[in-house]
Amino acid sequence: MDAGALMQRQPLVIAVAQPTTEAYDVVANVAEHADMVRAAYARVVVFPELSLTGYELDAPAITTEEPRLTPIIEACAETGATALVGAPVQDEAGREYIATLAVDGTGARVAYRKVHVHESEARFSPGTGPSVLEVDGWRLGLAICRDTRFAEHDAATAALGMDVYVASVLDHLRDAHVPAERAQRVVADRGVWVAVASFAGSTGGGFDRAAGGSAVWAPDGGMLAHAGPEPGEVVRATLRD
Repeated sequence: MDAGALMQRQPLVIAVAQPTTEAYDVVANVAEHADMVRAAYARVVVFPELSLTGYELDAPAITTEEPRLTPIIEACAETGATALVGAPVQDEAGREYIATLAVDGTGARVAYRKVHVHESEARFSPGTGPSVLEVDGWRLGLAICRDTRFAEHDAATAALGMDVYVASVLDHLRDAHVPAERAQRVVADRGVWVAVASFAGSTGGGFDRAAGGSAVWAPDGGMLAHAGPEPGEVVRATLRD
């Protein structure tokens, strides 16, 4: 992108959300997501890892044509938002992934598949590599939880030309410091904005008390927005060139 294009780029309002999630209940979780999209007043709304099912590693895969996604699509159509939501998905060959779906007023698509799956997530295949989603000229580099541990992941994503590193994560409350530490490292190494949507409340996989603390950081390391540890919060920040 040339300097003239950068000067014309409009500010991007991005929100990070901590929905209250019911285990396996996609209908209830979709309704919560739709409400938070409407409450966010943002162009992009980021949700945590596996937000549509909870961190239930045996939850059935969700398709992008899933009729149950309709309330989020409608909320995005009303607000002009793109929602980045977490879901288990399956490809045509039957391989399953932990994924980020990009949902807007026209529908849903798989935007990214988690690369660095944990050994406890053996059901899921690793994604093939980094991904960048463009919204209004802003290039959002996508990550899911354990991806943020590996500098080679954000390096490879940065090589695609990213403006914002967007991570959907889940950490236990005892590890509440981890997302911020990793975000600050990405800021220091890549010089980009970082937005992290961190699961709050209780979910599967032994995460009886998730960390919350979703936040957005500026390229100079300053924190622009920060949520507390409880579910139900959504906070936003405006990114400007």
